[in-house]
Amino acid sequence: MRFLIPLVALTLAIPAQAQLVIAHRGASGERPEHTLAAYERAIDAGADFIEPDLVVTKDLVLVARHENELADSTDVASRAEFADRRRTKEIEGRRVSGWFAEDFTLAELRTLRAKERLGTLRPASARYDGLYQVPTFAEIVALVRAKEAETGRRVGLYPELKHPAFLLQQGIDVVDLLVAAVRKEGLDGKQAPLFIQSFEVAPLQRLDKLLDARLVQLVAADGGPADEPGMAYTDMITPSGLAAIAAYADAVGADTRLVVGANGAATPLVEQAKAAGLQVHAWTLRKENAFLPPALRRGTAEGGVGDYAAAWGILAAAGVDAVFTDDPALAVPLRRSARP
Repeated sequence: MRFLIPLVALTLAIPAQAQLVIAHRGASGERPEHTLAAYERAIDAGADFIEPDLVVTKDLVLVARHENELADSTDVASRAEFADRRRTKEIEGRRVSGWFAEDFTLAELRTLRAKERLGTLRPASARYDGLYQVPTFAEIVALVRAKEAETGRRVGLYPELKHPAFLLQQGIDVVDLLVAAVRKEGLDGKQAPLFIQSFEVAPLQRLDKLLDARLVQLVAADGGPADEPGMAYTDMITPSGLAAIAAYADAVGADTRLVVGANGAATPLVEQAKAAGLQVHAWTLRKENAFLPPALRRGTAEGGVGDYAAAWGILAAAGVDAVFTDDPALAVPLRRSARP
């Protein structure tokens, strides 16, 4: 949330509607993201959904990483045995150098260990560097089911397909892989606790034909879908654009800056999306000052904890249906009531 918020906005009351809490990459404010430890921490905190970003190994296994480039979130750069795997690739118009999941078999990936991506902001999380492997999607599903049996509470999955158009150019159909995994795990059906999200359009349109699942079109404050170079996200959230999204998706996953403007007031997005029959899921709420607007920061340290509760209240007052957060343990108590 990088918008400026007038002090008057801080007094907005949370409406009776209860927002879903989506654990963004797990409890990634407390543990290295996309690890079983982060997901379990989020479930124990009461999150409704956990969010694995999915990339693919060389031997076509779905695994959870924020990006297919591995250096930011694992210790691969320090592994001499993989020094020759360093590559430079063009992904969505950008040249990216590093080590990529699709160049590693699952067995090779298993030798890596996760690390905190935001170590300077989250030193407490960085203490867990080196402890956890990269999990597969199947392992994440197994964890969810084990925790459901332990707690008696339903826990949802909210996977994001990362760079599907790029991977398709490499000969990897991540949509087909996800469809097979969803069917194998018995998650096909609108009643299943599953949302599937993407910043691209064609993968969601394909999924709409292949699965009976709830789909989410992600939109950012800048740019547009990688598979639709002539399309801007800002055009997609106009009334006509939202109507087009509603033909294949059930919700819009929107950057918080598209939900609340720089003046602290709600934009028309929520109202217009709901008129089109779409839910609005806002991303991403974090507790650190570095991610909060000046009015909600506390102290001067970038990694210091700001007024998270006020930030939640502003999003809730805008009427969003769900909030992605790195800190589900802070979010869950802020809800008025639980939604089934």
